[in-house]
Amino acid sequence: MHVIVATDGSKQSLAAAKHLKSFADPTKVTEISVVAVVRPLASVAFADEVSEGSDAWPTGSFREAAENAVETIAKVFEGWGPKVNKRVRSGSAANEIIKAAKQYDAGLVVVAAGGRGLSDAVLVGSTAQRVQHYAPCPVLVVRPAPRKKK
Repeated sequence: MHVIVATDGSKQSLAAAKHLKSFADPTKVTEISVVAVVRPLASVAFADEVSEGSDAWPTGSFREAAENAVETIAKVFEGWGPKVNKRVRSGSAANEIIKAAKQYDAGLVVVAAGGRGLSDAVLVGSTAQRVQHYAPCPVLVVRPAPRKKK
């Protein structure tokens, strides 16, 4: 089974990748494609919060930040078994994740819900929701851990 692991550069997307690895059987997963989507002409940068030494707001290009985030997420699966592909696409996040799932005949899509603050949580949540509704395969939506009350 080919699994698409989507990242938006958030810590939640890193947690989603680790969550998949915590329960999936690596003998059943034949391939993993870590996918990040850069929006052309976006007014908000692709914020890489997961790469070591990354500044959440990139000094380089959005694509470079996306590539760094994909590389970091891919490292989660190093030595685990399945072949890992690193892919950066351009366009609408939900549309590109769905297209990737169709193109690579995915058996599962892993996407995080929640992320970098209120507005991003709404955007990432809507992306997860659209992927969940339109993907050609099952979708694992990994929600953030509940915040502990003080």
